[in-house]
Amino acid sequence: MGAVDLLLCAGDIVEEFRFSNETVAILRDRDACCVLGNHDLGLLSAHGERARNAAHVDAELVDWLASNPLVVELDVAGKRLLMTHASPCQPRTQYVLPDSPELRRIGEVDADFVVIGHTHKQFVQRVGRPLVINPGSVGQARDHANGKRLSYAVLDPATGRVEIDNYLIDEHQHRAAEPCGAGRATN
Repeated sequence: MGAVDLLLCAGDIVEEFRFSNETVAILRDRDACCVLGNHDLGLLSAHGERARNAAHVDAELVDWLASNPLVVELDVAGKRLLMTHASPCQPRTQYVLPDSPELRRIGEVDADFVVIGHTHKQFVQRVGRPLVINPGSVGQARDHANGKRLSYAVLDPATGRVEIDNYLIDEHQHRAAEPCGAGRATN
């Protein structure tokens, strides 16, 4: 990904009831701004107690995960960014896809950028004022449109330009030394 000003994560930090100390520690140690996704909420619920209490799970990392909010509102380069896991409109559990009615509702949100996840399928689309960004997924390649590769997005809030990088693990490791530039917020 290279140097960025801010690392954002739109949820699903864990995979259902499988806790990864390494993944959570990376986000915590990089001061990532995260929201909880449905997988995270499942792990943190009563149903996830056995997974949370497994011998390999670091309790401090579980506490860090639980400390993340459902919604984040930020000022980035003088513009308002809103991040939720699913739709920012009530109820905040709706899947948002480029052709879904839910996307039109986001056009009424008071934000310049709306970052979402939930579908693990990438898209960038302006809907009224907000530029809606779903970066796809760095952990679960589910998007048939990009060949089921992993992906992330880099946003330049000053220009509104968004770059999505689709990659396979081996490709990403090979390119890891190539910086993609500073001065950008990312998810």
